[in-house]
Amino acid sequence: MKFRVERDVLAEAVTWTARTLPARPPAPVLSGIRIEADEVGMLKLSTFDYEVSARSEIPAEVSQAGEVLVSGRLLAEISRALPNKPVDVTLDGSKVTVTCGASRFTLLTMPVEDYPALPAMPATVGTVSGDELTSAVAQVSVAASKDDTLPLLTGVRLEIEGEQITLLATDRYRLALRELTWKPSRPDMSDVALVRARTLSDVAKSLGSSGEVTVALSTGAGVDLIGFEAGGRHTTSLLVDGDYPPVRRLFPDETPIHAVVPTQPLIEATKRVALVAERNTPIRLTFGDGSVVLNAGQGDDAQASEALEALIVGEDISVAFNPTFLLDGLGALGTDFVRMSFTHPNKPVEFTGQESLDGEDLTHYRYLLVPIRFAS
Repeated sequence: MKFRVERDVLAEAVTWTARTLPARPPAPVLSGIRIEADEVGMLKLSTFDYEVSARSEIPAEVSQAGEVLVSGRLLAEISRALPNKPVDVTLDGSKVTVTCGASRFTLLTMPVEDYPALPAMPATVGTVSGDELTSAVAQVSVAASKDDTLPLLTGVRLEIEGEQITLLATDRYRLALRELTWKPSRPDMSDVALVRARTLSDVAKSLGSSGEVTVALSTGAGVDLIGFEAGGRHTTSLLVDGDYPPVRRLFPDETPIHAVVPTQPLIEATKRVALVAERNTPIRLTFGDGSVVLNAGQGDDAQASEALEALIVGEDISVAFNPTFLLDGLGALGTDFVRMSFTHPNKPVEFTGQESLDGEDLTHYRYLLVPIRFAS
């Protein structure tokens, strides 16, 4: 095998493909990146850990076709460190030589015949705007659980109904929902998939800038798999198995009280007041008389308070939140104003965005946060 490729093209492709390599591979070959060079001048780089696969295709000047398996992380580090000149890669026996200008590296190969076959991309089910996908996944994934002992809650649930996709995630303390439109392959498309939040976030960030992202899905027949493709890059992931809890019913049907507050000032005030909140202690928000007062700390400990103007409809109310969870929701809104809708001081509070103080609330993104009980 022998080929030449531009340094930036190689570095970008290797870095993207190697990003899914497991930190502790179950088999040594799974730490490798497989490189296939064909006669038509195309390089295929792939990685696989039995759950997530990644494959990049880039053009190259191929003098001799072949394939090889080398350390993925090492090749990624080397390719990023090379000077900005064409890179020549040659397989000689059990070693691969990487030459770029005056730089020369020799890498040991691994037995490519021991490398598992990558799963085939499932059938295409539609396409979605990369920017929209990136935004939606970022908004929802903040609410996914980080606790791997509850694998169901580490996923993002995708509900597909015609031209609409709904993304849902929860860690039992908050719930995020985002709706977006897409172009399904069939107008009557209806399916559900549960994807690991880490995997979905990585895909959305890395493919979102490529314009349209093609979504592929296989459920209910054999291996449950989701795939994404954009700009010559393909990735697949096994779906999380299990029945996701019926979380939609947690959103209240009616909210007799709501308050509208400028989002960015509330974020900044929360960060300031939270400075005196010890680990796992809440901050209290008291709504009344056209303002919201934030308080943290109590007794002989450090204390802080700050007041902001707010539009309040309904009775005065006080709630307490985990400040990190509160900031996650506020940061995900992306609107100038936040509308907080209440049913009771101890019931979950719904956060939606508004473009103006007296505008309509935008319900395509909804963040539900469970308050912390506090002593009166």
